[in-house]
Amino acid sequence: MCAGITTVVERQSDVMLCICLTQNHDTSRILSGQQHRVRFSDTVQSGAFIFPLSGTAFLLVDRQDLLGHLEESGLIERIETFVQIHRNSFLLLFAPFNGKKEMEILSMVQHRFFGSNLRILPVRNDAELVKGMLIIAKATSKPHADLIRDRMFLARAHVVERSPVWDMLRGLL
Repeated sequence: MCAGITTVVERQSDVMLCICLTQNHDTSRILSGQQHRVRFSDTVQSGAFIFPLSGTAFLLVDRQDLLGHLEESGLIERIETFVQIHRNSFLLLFAPFNGKKEMEILSMVQHRFFGSNLRILPVRNDAELVKGMLIIAKATSKPHADLIRDRMFLARAHVVERSPVWDMLRGLL
């Protein structure tokens, strides 16, 4: 559960977000600065960002969480609980990932959750974190996903229609 307050963000019914961070966290300030309405709550796991309209959830793992041994810190159990609760889940590893230790942590988490519905996104700063979350949430929300699917169908039909291979096959039949 959240030690601070949880937040729900909404922007003209486009994206809705529920996060569990303190109001002074940089991510909350960035979202508020982008005209997202943010609602805080204490019923969500600490560091969780939930987009109910798109059905996606993000768990922020900060630098402090990566210090020490992951098994002993309870981080693995926290991630497992998050993955069990949220069907479309993303893990945001907030670290520079320049050194050997960070790459070992990333590799260990990838191996541990290989085959699960967890996607792992290493992020370097708050702006990158917010941008990535909003892009994924928008792309997976129902109206945008339908639009993307329709565009992909039209693009495929266009390629097939103009393909010289298909012209040759039509000529053979």
